[in-house]
Amino acid sequence: MKHVTSPSRIALRAVLAFTAFTILGAWCSPAFSSVREPPGWSGVVTYVVDGDSVHVRPAAGGKPVHIRMNGLDAPEICQPGGRMAREALTHRALGQHVVVYGRRHDDYGRLLARVDLKDDDLGKWMVMKGYAWSYRYRKNPGPYAVQQRHAQAAGIGVFSPAHAVPAVYPGTFRKQHGTCYPS
Repeated sequence: MKHVTSPSRIALRAVLAFTAFTILGAWCSPAFSSVREPPGWSGVVTYVVDGDSVHVRPAAGGKPVHIRMNGLDAPEICQPGGRMAREALTHRALGQHVVVYGRRHDDYGRLLARVDLKDDDLGKWMVMKGYAWSYRYRKNPGPYAVQQRHAQAAGIGVFSPAHAVPAVYPGTFRKQHGTCYPS
């Protein structure tokens, strides 16, 4: 026996599907997203720790905030390319007014944040110039994967063939050698 669906059932299914997609689309939009970017606050970069960490003194006053820039991983300071990355970030950002977008802290108490200098994402700039890698997690290549591929193809920064040692992703370096900051 053949099952026949009535036109009213087909119309009801279409309405339900349309409603579900509309609700899902609205829920996933930036206005409803739970990953909405927090409001930014401004300050001045007072210290550059390494190629992905800075201290920023809030414009409203108070102690400088230790920030780990989100989305990138720069070489460890004792790793080949580590001092070069810190020098590049120092030259670009030290003493500059920046806007910080962050809301959570890492295991070391640092604010994980995007840091913008004159509407330019400093993390993106560091990766684009070859001073850092896009922070990858499992199979996700990270937010700056395109910039990293361009830096690698251009052979700039840590990806330069002029270096005596090939570039090693910082996470791999830490697993092999430990931290540069023994406790």
